[in-house]
Amino acid sequence: MVSTLVEKIKKTNAPICVGLDPMLDYIPKQLIDDAIKEVGEFSLKAAAEAVLKYNMALIDATYDLIPSVKPQIAMYEQFGLPGVKAFKKTVKYAKKKGLVVIGDVKRGDIGSTSKAYATGHLGKVMLGDKAFAGFDEDFATVNPYLGTDGIKPFIEACNEFNKGIFILVKTSNPSSGEFQDRILQDTGKPLYEEVGAKVAAWASESMDGDYSNVGAVVGATYPEMGKVLRDIMPKSYILVPGYGAQGGKGSDLKPFFNADGLGAVVNSSRGIIAAYKQEKYAKYGEANFADAARAAVIDMREDIKAGVGL
Repeated sequence: MVSTLVEKIKKTNAPICVGLDPMLDYIPKQLIDDAIKEVGEFSLKAAAEAVLKYNMALIDATYDLIPSVKPQIAMYEQFGLPGVKAFKKTVKYAKKKGLVVIGDVKRGDIGSTSKAYATGHLGKVMLGDKAFAGFDEDFATVNPYLGTDGIKPFIEACNEFNKGIFILVKTSNPSSGEFQDRILQDTGKPLYEEVGAKVAAWASESMDGDYSNVGAVVGATYPEMGKVLRDIMPKSYILVPGYGAQGGKGSDLKPFFNADGLGAVVNSSRGIIAAYKQEKYAKYGEANFADAARAAVIDMREDIKAGVGL
C-alpha cells in the first residue's frame, strides 16, 4: 500500500494529507440548516449528515491536488451511530475519488483485541463463506504502548490485504514528552528513540518497494527529533501532524524527508478544512468554504516545496 501512496505523492508533487476532523463550528450554517430540514430536527443524524456533506465538498475541491486524507474517527464517534456511518461513507467517497485514506483511529490493545481492530479497519471478516470489509481504510494509526502483541495483528493485516499502518512514535501535542521523552536507564536514550527502533524492526516485516507499509507518526513541532528518527527508521514513511494550526511550518519539515524528497507526508486539518475562518482566506466567505480549502492546500504545497527543497 505504501507504494501507492508514494506514487500519488509523486504524481501530485504534494506530500500532503488533509485531515478530515470536522467540528460543528467549522461547518457552514447552511449545511447544518439543510441537514435539519432533511432529517426533520437537529439531532445526531442531522449533525452527521452535515458532516458528510461538508467532507464531500472538501474532497471534491481538493482531490486533484493531494494524495491522501485522514479522517479522525473521534470527530465522528461523538455523533454516535450516525457519526460512525458518516465516517464509513467519508472513507468510501474519498477512495472513490482516488485518494489514499488514513484512518486516524489510534488503535492498539492485547493481541485478540488488536486483531479485531485490524480486521475492522484494514481487513475483512468472514461471515459464512463470504468476506466483508468493515471500514476499509488504506492505512490506520496505531498505538504501540502494548508492544509487539498489539502491533503484530496489524502487520499481518497489512501483508494479507495490502494495507499500511502509522505507529505513534513522537506525537505533536505539548504534553507528549511526559512519557515519550523519558530517558531509559538501560540505554540512556529517550523512549521515542526506542519506539522508533522497534518500528524499524517491524518495518522489515512488510516491505512494499523502497518503503515499508509500517510507518510512523512524528510531529512537525519537533523537527530535531524528526531528524534523529528519520535516520533510525530509514524504510518507514513518516506521517507528520502538527503543521499549520499547531505551529509547524514548511521550514520545519526538511528533517522528516529523505534526500529524494520522499519519506514523509504532512497532515493539516483545520488549517485547510476551516480555512475560510482565517483572515487570509476570509474573502471566500462561508458559502465558498471548499474554495478556501483548495487555496489553503495550494499554499501549503508551495510552503512545503520551499521548506523542503522539492
